[in-house]
Amino acid sequence: MSQAVTYELIKTCKQSGARLGILHTPHGDIETPIYMPVGTQATVKAMTSREMEEIQTQILLSNTYHLHLRPGEKLVEKAGGLHKFMNWHKPILTDSGGFQVFSLASFRKITEEGAAFRSHLDGSKRFISPEESMRIQEALGSDIAMAFDVCSPYPCDYRTAKENMHRTHRWAARCQKYHTRQDQAVFGIVQGAFYDDLRIESAKTLVDMDFPGYGIGGLSVGEPKPIMYDMLEKIEPFMPKNKPRYLMGVGTPDCLIEGVIRGVDMFDCVLATRIARNGTVFTKNGRLVIRNQTSAEEFFPIEEDCDCYACQNHTRAYIRHLLKAGEITGARLCSIHNLRFLLRMMEEIREAIRNDRLLDYRREFYERYDMSRNF
Repeated sequence: MSQAVTYELIKTCKQSGARLGILHTPHGDIETPIYMPVGTQATVKAMTSREMEEIQTQILLSNTYHLHLRPGEKLVEKAGGLHKFMNWHKPILTDSGGFQVFSLASFRKITEEGAAFRSHLDGSKRFISPEESMRIQEALGSDIAMAFDVCSPYPCDYRTAKENMHRTHRWAARCQKYHTRQDQAVFGIVQGAFYDDLRIESAKTLVDMDFPGYGIGGLSVGEPKPIMYDMLEKIEPFMPKNKPRYLMGVGTPDCLIEGVIRGVDMFDCVLATRIARNGTVFTKNGRLVIRNQTSAEEFFPIEEDCDCYACQNHTRAYIRHLLKAGEITGARLCSIHNLRFLLRMMEEIREAIRNDRLLDYRREFYERYDMSRNF
C-alpha cells in the first residue's frame, strides 16, 4: 500500500549537513525545511485563507483539542472536512491534542487508557484516548495526523520522563493500529524529556515502528535553548534519512536556523501571530515593539526590503497609530508581516542549503541580529 505522505531528500548541504527536501502530500508538495503557521481553530488568527496564500504559505497546522471542543469534528466532517470547512486547499497537519490536554485542561488525570480532563471552555468532563484522537483527526481529514503522546515538563525527574516515554510508545502503537484513513499519514512523536539515553531510546523505538514521519516533542517547554539544541544533536544520528523530522512548537528566527542545521525539516509555533496582536514584529535586526513611542514618526516600513503587504503599503508610524487606537487592522498588518518574515526566512534557508552555504547564512544572520532583542 502506498503511503499518503512521503519525503524526498533533494540535497544535503555540504557546509552544514542540513537537508533540502520535498514532502509529498495528498494536497500538494511542500518544500522543506518549512515553517507552518498555526491555525489552531481552523484559522490563523486575524488572517484569511487568501492572505495565507498571498504570503506563500505551504502548509497550515490546526489543533485536534480545540476543534473537538468547538465546533466539533462531526460538524467539520459534515462540511466536507477541514480543507473545505476553512477553504484551504493546501496541506494541513493536525496536532493530536496531547500537549493542549496537558497544558490547558484542568483536573486532568492520565491513565494507560488515555487522558480525562475538564474543558478549559466550560469545565465539562472530557476524555481523549489514542484511539479517540485518531478518530477525531480522521474526521477532520488533515493530510498529517500526529500520534497522541505524553509531554513531559521541564524540569522533569528521570522516572517520570521514562514512564511518560514508554506510555507514549504504547499509545503510538495504539494509534497505528486504530488508524485506517489511507489519504492521511500519522507521525510518531519522540519523547524522553532531557535525558540522552531516553531520547535515543525513543527515537530508535519509533523508527522501528516505521512511521512516515516523526515529531520531536517535549522541547521548547521552558528549557534553555542550548539544552534543546543538544537534544537535537543527540537524536539526529538515529533518525531515518528518508523521513521528515518535525520540531514541535518552535518558531523564533534563531531557533529555525539552529534547528535546520541539526537536521529538522518542519517547524510550527503560535509566536508570530501572538506577539503581532501585542504590537511586536520580527526584523532582521531583532524584535521591534512597534507600539513604542520611537515608531511614532517613523514614516518607513517595518523593513525596507520586505515584500509583505504591510511593508509594501504602510509605515511604522501608521501601524503604531492603529495599534494605539485599538484598531484591529494594526494587529492584522503585524500578523501579515511576522508570518511572511518567517516564511521568507525559510526560503532564504532553503536557498542557502541549495548553494552549500548555510553556515555562512547563519554567521550573516547573527552579525546583524541583536540577540538582546530576541524572544
